[in-house]
Amino acid sequence: MRDVLPTLADHWRRGETVGLTTVVATTGSAPRQPGASSIRLADGRVLGSVSGGCVEGAVYELAGEVMASGTPSSERYGIADDEAFAVGLTCGGILDVFCESVNQETWPDLGDLADAVAARRPIAVATVTAGAHGQVGSHLTVTADDVIGTLGGPNLDRAVAQDARGLLDLGESSTLRYGSAGERMGDGVAVFVNSFAPPPRMIVFGAIDYAAAVAAAGAALGYHVTVCDARSVFATRDRFPAAHEIVVDWPHRYLRAENAAGRIDSRTAICVLTHDPKFDVPALQAAFETPDGVYIGAMGSRRTHDDRLRRLRQEGVTDADLARLHSPIGLDLGGQTPAETAVSIVAEIISARRGGSGVNLNRLADHIHPDAVR
Repeated sequence: MRDVLPTLADHWRRGETVGLTTVVATTGSAPRQPGASSIRLADGRVLGSVSGGCVEGAVYELAGEVMASGTPSSERYGIADDEAFAVGLTCGGILDVFCESVNQETWPDLGDLADAVAARRPIAVATVTAGAHGQVGSHLTVTADDVIGTLGGPNLDRAVAQDARGLLDLGESSTLRYGSAGERMGDGVAVFVNSFAPPPRMIVFGAIDYAAAVAAAGAALGYHVTVCDARSVFATRDRFPAAHEIVVDWPHRYLRAENAAGRIDSRTAICVLTHDPKFDVPALQAAFETPDGVYIGAMGSRRTHDDRLRRLRQEGVTDADLARLHSPIGLDLGGQTPAETAVSIVAEIISARRGGSGVNLNRLADHIHPDAVR
């Protein structure tokens, strides 16, 4: 939903009605994950996707019906049958979607949600997708210290808010089930919690051509990209137009300050591209102080890598720390240009974050989509 939210909020502020369809659950090899959304605007245009193409036509018609009636609707799309024009998922998975008519009356707090997401403040929205008449389609907006709206009762609101904060901490979206009074052992009310955790960070050290390509690739993947270099003549906006932030500082000093401020989490990717021991050795020492799960990669030849390991060990870095290091950085794609090298680097970051093998898909005998594998 994050990708369509700015447009959705813009039309909401104009007083228009928009059809919003959201993936609320998947089974097997589904093409999109919970939270993926598409919107149908009043003029018939469509933005976003819930299936990557398999059922978009059916979802478009569903959104039109919901916009006309004002009544939310749930739909399940599974494996297409033998009929030539059957609506289904060719990948073999099952996709549950929830479609609702969104306007200032049905969702009065949508503007607050959009503002929080734009400001990168953690926020979650809980939506009743199945329950009592009049309850379906109600929303509860949840932050770390506030709750806006209601799902129909204080006990249910309290239970959902607590669970939504847990999902928000994990950066996950999921459908939860409760009893009519908020009992967690019940099954009468289905609530989809859509988490909007801030985008993961990518911190690139070294203001070089390869860094510009990595910054652009990281931004395209949804990372909030920071480029940091102690040399102000190189760390400029003209050289790094894709970066969200450009910082002139010593890498190790900047990284330690960010870590101390709690702005580094397990989703962060740190790319050390400086090629200079006086920069990259202290930067890597600081990187090893970050939380487990942080991707730490360093560029360089085999010779540079061996020299770097020697210097790090001289500084007291342990083998356990060095086991976190991806060096030389990237997957073996045979790339030569900065752009091709950036692809190999972000490919390794994706593999490390998602648990991928990095091998050709045609060599895998199992399902392609990650939820079916892990």
